[in-house]
Amino acid sequence: MEKRENVISILVNNKPDVLARVAGTLGGKGYNIESLCVDVTVNPDVSKIILTTIGTKATIQKIEAQLARLIDVIKVENLTDVETVKRELALIRMTLTADNKNELIRKINQLNCKILTFNSDHCVLEFRGSKAEVDKVLETLKPLGIDDVARTGIAALERKN
Repeated sequence: MEKRENVISILVNNKPDVLARVAGTLGGKGYNIESLCVDVTVNPDVSKIILTTIGTKATIQKIEAQLARLIDVIKVENLTDVETVKRELALIRMTLTADNKNELIRKINQLNCKILTFNSDHCVLEFRGSKAEVDKVLETLKPLGIDDVARTGIAALERKN
């Protein structure tokens, strides 16, 4: 069976230790969480966890079943094959030098990055897009001096008809 990236949405009670149990369920079986995005929903008693992990269809079905059995898990939904809107945010700190400044400004405009700060020796950029788009922006900027990156992980919402 083919392994691929899966996007799993988990609604949980907003309580301490719930995220640790969810992560432990995957880690205990030897599966890595590739990305993780967590926040409270419009109901402050409920949080939504969006995680991505790589596995076969059979493996992911087992993970979903195990997550659904956890105390404080309300709902588990695999969004991989569901029509969804998926986005990721990256904050990118770039080192500025006399040699890269003009090329970096050209790339920032070309890539539609938002400049959050721009000082004499560094700048912080924001980019939002699909995981593939974020990867492409980082690959493009890498030769120009990426100092550090913070990525949110994938946030996803199912489209409604």
